[in-house]
Amino acid sequence: MTGASILIGVGDIAACDSRGDELTAAIVDSVLKADSVAQVENLVFTLGDNAYPDGSARNFTECFTPSWGDPARRILRHIRPSPGNHEHLTFGAAPYYEYFGKSAGSPSKGYYSYDLGEWHAVVLNSEIVVNGLFSDAERADQLEWLAEDLRANPKKCTVAYWHHPRFSSGWHGSDRRLEVFWRLLYDAGADLVLNGHDHHYERFHPVSPAGILDSTRGMVEIVAGTGGGELRGLRDPLVAHSAARIQGHFGVVKLTLGAEEWRSAFLATNGGVYDASGGKCH
Repeated sequence: MTGASILIGVGDIAACDSRGDELTAAIVDSVLKADSVAQVENLVFTLGDNAYPDGSARNFTECFTPSWGDPARRILRHIRPSPGNHEHLTFGAAPYYEYFGKSAGSPSKGYYSYDLGEWHAVVLNSEIVVNGLFSDAERADQLEWLAEDLRANPKKCTVAYWHHPRFSSGWHGSDRRLEVFWRLLYDAGADLVLNGHDHHYERFHPVSPAGILDSTRGMVEIVAGTGGGELRGLRDPLVAHSAARIQGHFGVVKLTLGAEEWRSAFLATNGGVYDASGGKCH
């Protein structure tokens, strides 16, 4: 795709007792270097649980910085992160917001949006939905913000990402509480949803917020919690409309975002390129 932008990343990343995050960081950095000559901006996403085990300042310094946060790499200055449940094991996820600064959005909120080429990207904080420490008012504020952001978005193509998946065949499984995000995104014609939390890779056919196959308006969800944290397997039976699955491999998702279409692939740390896919924007 001529003039396309690259959005690359993964979730569940840095653990000091794993080399997985060093290996995934090397892939992301190499893609950023390879595409640096293009006259488009390329960015990096994270899908929460950036630093294990509890998102403390020490976890970020000792686990995340040597890999994804290494100043010798290009990743940190291109990153657009999202928080996960492990960040919130430290009060208010304060080290997360301090580490990423303005790139993480407003502290205590963690949701924001940005444009990348011909695409609009929405970053949400699923902890506000699932964590009982947040109030109903805070949940309502995020949904109100999301609805307004989508209304104001002039782009034809939209990708959204956050930590907890609406659909997953992994260890944690599907979480219907995230349907509140899906409903607003679906009604606005969004195209892609990216999540972590479950430590495998999985891509779904386009579905509605209720999980019904929908080739006209349905959104494609990709789960990728394979950034470096302990890998896990899949449940049996699989969730309906699961299109592709990869377990037992660290790796990242590379999205190529064009004017009216997208392509995706899972870049594994063993050198393999798996599940090449794509679609048209709604």
